[in-house]
Amino acid sequence: MRFDPEEWKERARKDFEAAWHEGPQVLDQPGIAGTYPRKFYPRARPHPIAETIQRLREVYLEMGFAEARVPLFIEEQDVYKQFGPEASAVLDRVFYLGGLPRPNVGIGKKRLEEIGTILGREVTDEEEEKLRETLHGYKKGTVDGDELTHELAAVLSCDDALVVRIMDEVFPEFRELAPESSRTTLRSHMTSGWFLTLGAMWEKAALPVRMFSIDRCFRREQEEGPTRLMTYHSASCIVAGEDVTIEDGKAVSEALLSAFGFTDFEFRPDEKRSKYYIPDTQTEVYAKHPELGWVEVATFGMYSPAALAQYGVGVPVMNLGLGVERLAMIEYQADDIRALTYPQFFPQHLTDLDIARAVRPREEPQTALGREIAEAVVATATEHAAEPSPCAFVAWEGDLFGRQVKVSVVEDEEDSKLCGPATFNEIYVQDGKVLGVPDTPQFGKVRKKGTPAHLSYIQTIAALAAARIEEAVRCGEETSVQVKMAKVPSDVNLRIAGHAMRYLTDNNKKIDLRGPVFVTVRAEILG
Repeated sequence: MRFDPEEWKERARKDFEAAWHEGPQVLDQPGIAGTYPRKFYPRARPHPIAETIQRLREVYLEMGFAEARVPLFIEEQDVYKQFGPEASAVLDRVFYLGGLPRPNVGIGKKRLEEIGTILGREVTDEEEEKLRETLHGYKKGTVDGDELTHELAAVLSCDDALVVRIMDEVFPEFRELAPESSRTTLRSHMTSGWFLTLGAMWEKAALPVRMFSIDRCFRREQEEGPTRLMTYHSASCIVAGEDVTIEDGKAVSEALLSAFGFTDFEFRPDEKRSKYYIPDTQTEVYAKHPELGWVEVATFGMYSPAALAQYGVGVPVMNLGLGVERLAMIEYQADDIRALTYPQFFPQHLTDLDIARAVRPREEPQTALGREIAEAVVATATEHAAEPSPCAFVAWEGDLFGRQVKVSVVEDEEDSKLCGPATFNEIYVQDGKVLGVPDTPQFGKVRKKGTPAHLSYIQTIAALAAARIEEAVRCGEETSVQVKMAKVPSDVNLRIAGHAMRYLTDNNKKIDLRGPVFVTVRAEILG
């Protein structure tokens, strides 16, 4: 089944809302009882490339292809065997492997004196001899480079940090090393590995051999762009046997791509004509997608007998190659392979649901009784919100940390009400804007089209009050928590996670949580 981003978002939204409404029973770490969960972890999304690879693996296996791992390191001479006169041009696009040479480090009297100065003592004759042996072993390869510091520290009976200093100050040969290239290359085509694999096993396996491999290739592009990277994944397969023909390529490509929603197929001659294919067999596969129309998705051909003979392979071989990233771009309708592969380096769009998940209370009660107090404050404020002031209503009374405590919602000023007009505003995210809105016709559009964060001012204020009450009573103190005018999120005990706040700031999105709240919660210790 094809991945549908909109369907995933809708499912995630329903799961998110269900977790809120079902409350702490569905979660290991509940927040305020009956109001919102403390934490909610949606199902994580797999990487598009990894997801595409997994789907390709499953399809290949269902088609009867055995999975293989083909060589990644290809000797330069093998490239000449496979590509013939074309090899020089091919090698221009490969990466050669290089490494640091191992220097022949001499130890004279001056160097021994410098080592002694760093150690704060003279180097003994025994240490000198072992030092020479260790450095000689490193040159010959019997001592690995990542073990050299440890070995020298053991020889000189000193800390590794002193050895690092000695190597830097006494032996400049290590600091001045420059890498040298070998004749070994990184695989630029899966074909390079298939020839080696077939040469080793075709006579030892039952024919036909049907194998696939999905792995990285490396190509030294002039620069990376929207459609090409220097490292990419190739989903490649081979069919080797007496009766294998180009028709096998057509059959395999149709079967493989049908699993990805492609329907009609066209096979067009490939003008590139790689030398390791028999002339006129290299074929591009175009497939018709229900949404994208005709797109090029794969290439196949018959390996040249001349190239196969270089490895002693005596049967026809069909090879099909498919770029995983290209297929993923089609599947996920991406227009830049770099952003699809490395999303961390590109600006990410946050949906309203993503932002809503990032809006949370700054402070919360840590005990079950604290959560009970918060819930009682919400219920009391809701029931008596319009009562004229001065007034006070007991929300909770009981034992907290061994002390008898009474918690009340109060308003001491005259000619007012217990709660201000914005007390019951709720948090919604609409088009990237974070808004605190009341349940009135004026804000009906926001409440209908926006995504709820399932938080109201009274809930977050109650959470703040309960958290402060826990802290005060634990110390044997009374406390009062008052919220007047709300101007910024922290005024109503709200925080927006850093990644979401950065997104809102970068995209000039509004955060409007203003409003006259005027709520006071007071805790008294009765005994």
